[in-house]
Formats: sequence, C-alpha cells, structure tokens
Amino acid sequence: MTEVKYKRVVLKISGEALAGTKGTGIDPTVISHLAQEIKAVHDLGVEIGIVCGGGNMWRGETGAKLGMERSQADYMGMLATIMNGLALQDGLEHVGVPTRLQTSIEMRQIAEPYIRRKAIRHLEKGRVIIMGGGTGNPYFSTDTTAALRAAEIGADVILMAKNGVDGVYTADPKIDPNATKYTELTQLDVISKNLKVMDRTASSLSMDTNIPLIVFNVNTEGNIKRAVMGENIGTMIEGGKNE
Repeated sequence: MTEVKYKRVVLKISGEALAGTKGTGIDPTVISHLAQEIKAVHDLGVEIGIVCGGGNMWRGETGAKLGMERSQADYMGMLATIMNGLALQDGLEHVGVPTRLQTSIEMRQIAEPYIRRKAIRHLEKGRVIIMGGGTGNPYFSTDTTAALRAAEIGADVILMAKNGVDGVYTADPKIDPNATKYTELTQLDVISKNLKVMDRTASSLSMDTNIPLIVFNVNTEGNIKRAVMGENIGTMIEGGKNE
C-alpha cells in the first residue's frame, strides 16, 4: 500500500454537497465525481466509512420550527440520510468499489442493520461502509454520528467534506471580507470560540475520544486523497484538549 497518514477514516459528507449547484435533492454528476474521488483513496488500501448528512432533503430542526414534533421531524431527516446513502452506494459500485450500506434504523430489504463488529469486518475485507440513519435517535446530528462511528470503528481521523468551504474561518468569509482561516485548532477551541464546525455534542465526543478532524473543500479535485496522505489542506482540528 502506498504510504498514507490515515489508514482508517470516516468521511462525513454534507447533504448539501450531494445537491451540488441545485441546492436541494441529489445531483447525479456530484455522486459520480465523489465516487471517483473515493475510489482513488480506496485504491490506496485505505479503509473508508462514510456518514452522509440529509440537509439536501430535510432538516429536523426546520420541521420543528414549522410546528412538527421534533422527534418526528428528526426521524424524517434520518430517512433522508439513508436515501443519500443509497445514491452514493450506487455511484461507488458503478466504478467498481465494493460497498455495504448499514443503517441504524432497520430496513432489511435495502440495507444491513448497523453492527459495529460487522462494520469493522467489512472494512478489513476492503469494503466501503456507508452508515446511514444517523445515530438512530432524535436530537442528534449526523456530525455526532460521524464522531460516534469514528470512535466505534477505531478510525484514525474524521474527514469533514464541506461544500465550497475550504476550512474553518473566524467568521463567514462570504459575509465578512476580513475573515481569516484557521490552519489548526482543537475541539476545545471550536467550543470556546463558538465556531460553526460541528455541533457541541460532536465536538465534545471528538475531544473525549481524541480523534482529529480535517475540514476541507470536497469540490476541489483530489482533496480527499490529499487529506488521507497528510497534506496540509483546510483546517486541522485536534481531538484532545490543549496541554
């Protein structure tokens, strides 16, 4: 295997990234592009777990704001992540990458139930696992799912693939022209500075498990591979607290 820095990774892909320029739904050209990018990393022998968001279809908090019961709205969001997982699975298998879709909510006709030991075995056999359905519980985001699954399967890093955002900034660079990009942070920094990287539950879990996070622009060709190889792209967020 070509020398890589991270040999087992969790790739967190936002739902918005799957929508591309459409803003909502699933863009087949984006799925095809991502499949090729993931294949390039898989070909290096890297073990890959994927967690997809569902914001391109539905957000639980949006439904709650419209008057829906929050748990019901969150379950709808979990189903959206599974739909995204199915689309990504199809794209990966079209380019010859073996996959397994596992869900925290059982639906045996289309996916395996998520079982930690089985997921690890799939990785060891060279299969990409797509972990859909969030944590299976309302009130938890897919960021938290990524942090939880990374800890469960013993991932070396979480790769947070953002749509058009190349790292973490002091402010929204689209609004504030004086915003500057951080190259390195800790999860404690993220929490104390209230940086909108991931929710506090996910940040706290990553800090407790000491799993680093790399935030980068997934739209730049080759960035997933660069991150796995250890190149300095985006923003590196160390898992642990400052010494």
